[in-house]
Amino acid sequence: MTELPLVLLHAFPLDSRMWNAVREPLASHLRVITPDQRGLGRSPLPESDREPSLEDAARDVVALLDRLDLDRVVLGGCSMGGYLAMAVLRLAPERVGGLVLIDTKAAPDTPEAAQTRLDVADRVEREGIGNWLAEANLPNLLAASTREKRPELVETVREIIESQPPAGIAWTALALRTRPDSLDLLRDSGVPALVIVGEEDRITPVAAASAIAEVMDGATLVVLPESGHLTPLEDPAGVVEAILSWYSATHEEAK
Repeated sequence: MTELPLVLLHAFPLDSRMWNAVREPLASHLRVITPDQRGLGRSPLPESDREPSLEDAARDVVALLDRLDLDRVVLGGCSMGGYLAMAVLRLAPERVGGLVLIDTKAAPDTPEAAQTRLDVADRVEREGIGNWLAEANLPNLLAASTREKRPELVETVREIIESQPPAGIAWTALALRTRPDSLDLLRDSGVPALVIVGEEDRITPVAAASAIAEVMDGATLVVLPESGHLTPLEDPAGVVEAILSWYSATHEEAK
């Protein structure tokens, strides 16, 4: 598995810049690919009459692998990126040689969460992003200690959120609200998995990460202290160490 490239899929409502602090340290050991998802960052939102669905975003990932001539990869994702990794696993399991699931969960949205996403999409379409989207998300995205002690990181996350195209935010919010439960999918996948979670993650807490690790045979669970929902930004060194150690251990087991 050491030969497999690592594709990292970003969280919502961010883009691939959230991987900046981990990309170079990882790239010195393995090939790392960090795309923007459709409608976010620098990726356009394709014109379509279809209802927003993560399955279409998963097709984008598979198309990217085709363009790069990659038969199999380790697929990693943070939060929404994890949901998208599971969608790719459902769509094209033969392309997934391993999973790195960071601050994410297998459960679908509750009715309340689905309604919140609908409200976000409606408000973005009416008002644009302004500063309300960042203000609404920052308290849940970052640990309290991060918000108190690292104002520069808070501003980085704020700037990334506020630079997103409104249409992409609305499309993605609607796509996320209809995703299915993926616990059985992960249980039956048979692929090596690393599960990383911030100890202070309020959106996908340690219990959600543990539920994934428990159903995946041989999965590795890493809990990073003093981190919230965006561990690649809050503790990049911890994330890099966890990924490289897991790659190395999985390679040894495969021998």
